[in-house]
Amino acid sequence: MTPIAIDIVSDIACPWCAIGYARLEKAMDALKDDMDFTVAWHAFELNPDPSGDGEPILPALSRKYGRSEDEMRANQAQMMDIAKGLGLNFEKLQERHTRNTFDAHRLVKWAGEQGRKTDMKMAFFEAYFGRAENISNPDTLIHCVETIGLDGSQAREVLASDQYAEAVREEEAQYQQAGVSAVPAYIINQKYLISGAQEPDTLINAFREIADSA
Repeated sequence: MTPIAIDIVSDIACPWCAIGYARLEKAMDALKDDMDFTVAWHAFELNPDPSGDGEPILPALSRKYGRSEDEMRANQAQMMDIAKGLGLNFEKLQERHTRNTFDAHRLVKWAGEQGRKTDMKMAFFEAYFGRAENISNPDTLIHCVETIGLDGSQAREVLASDQYAEAVREEEAQYQQAGVSAVPAYIINQKYLISGAQEPDTLINAFREIADSA
């Protein structure tokens, strides 16, 4: 078995990060008899300014990319179709608001200490893209924690403190300094960078090339 360590740099507010992971799962499943995969999640913030929270997503994207709201609506609808084909809930993708995800990233780190980092990410994706919930709101975050069977009161104590804040900031700085400016980004075996939500076949071919060169 060839060991393949995947460091995923992503944001909970990034639809392509959810799509990318679903595609990655398919690639890993296809290669599970030949490769031993380990996955680690790392923080990135698309909307790092907490004071900028709360804007409807379509006008926010329109301004950010210099395109019309109709174009952004069509783009989001395309993502919804892709997500549905992967079994992801993106039903409220166009109804969400821009949100800061710093506290959510702190809870992902907390959940990781209990071996539940991926489950925590998936719960946040579902809340934001599937239900358009406010993932910067502590009550929303606690509900997500409890849906995966972790202790809501412990999570609330984390949110009320500055636990994991420094770790998240250091991680964000580390990958920015390494040149990661868009997500999702996958660093394979701490050596190879794969950018974007690549199709499963593309990932399978990349992993095979990496394994052959190991």
